[in-house]
Amino acid sequence: MVNEEPGDCTRVPFSFELYPPRNPAAEAGLWQTVERLAATGPEFMSVTFGAGGSSRQSSLQVLTRLKAETGVHPLAHLTCVGSSHAEANRLVREFLDAGITSFLALRGDPPAGAQEGEPFLGDLGSAAELVQLIHRVQTERAQYTTLRGTAGGGRLPTRREKVRVAVAAFPNGHPRSRGSQQDVDTLLAKQVAGATMAITQLFFHAEDYLRFIEEARAGGVTIPILPGIMPAVSPNRLERILELSGERRPEELSRRLYAADTAEEQFRHGVAHAIDLSRAVLDGGAPSLHLYTFNQHRAVLEVLQGVGLIPSHQTAKESA
Repeated sequence: MVNEEPGDCTRVPFSFELYPPRNPAAEAGLWQTVERLAATGPEFMSVTFGAGGSSRQSSLQVLTRLKAETGVHPLAHLTCVGSSHAEANRLVREFLDAGITSFLALRGDPPAGAQEGEPFLGDLGSAAELVQLIHRVQTERAQYTTLRGTAGGGRLPTRREKVRVAVAAFPNGHPRSRGSQQDVDTLLAKQVAGATMAITQLFFHAEDYLRFIEEARAGGVTIPILPGIMPAVSPNRLERILELSGERRPEELSRRLYAADTAEEQFRHGVAHAIDLSRAVLDGGAPSLHLYTFNQHRAVLEVLQGVGLIPSHQTAKESA
């Protein structure tokens, strides 16, 4: 296990997921969290995007502020839900114009209240199509910028900035998948479309991730597949995660959480499980850790300290 100070090039990289604040009080709390997370030197921070673009503006505001104030590389979530080709093109261009060049391209889930079988995707039918669109918009934008510059007597740029497009992967299967082979084939299609890495749905058992990696590599997937991990630090958090993800219940963790006498004891059990899970996937070859923060810093920082990716004095300072 690599155990280096932040900034050391040999350290295993890690990243965080945030979601846009829902009100002014939440916004103040979010930026306190961001300050503490940014101090650890993450590879990037991703910001979620509501169904149908419901949080587009607030997502973009968080992303641009991340870029301007922290120096952390921002990664924008985008979905296919409800967008025409023109709308999706315009949205990608808006993010690119703001200096955001990394994306997580998602098919997306039906909006709340949508009826079973009701169309919700718009013109883009899959994450692979969204990956292609992001690359196409960036190429067209770069060509236009070049032409505009040379028309005024400027010089051709020596290099064009490329976009990085991540996609989702599902170690225990997508809810609409017919089997593990379809999950691998879908990920391979995203890779062919131009995806440069994948981030998994959260999971609780290391063998699920490691098995999926083995199947994906055998199926021709070569892009990095980052394990997505969220510490379940209370029974309510665990139940919410299970509801959202459909993952199988981690029985031992569940038993410990429900048997704990205090919130702090629950917290300690949740962090310990996430540390053990992180160690197992890293020992199995995972290239990085992607931590779902729930817009809170303490648990994920303690996980990183427990795995040895940040020093213990930093965690103690940030938790104070």
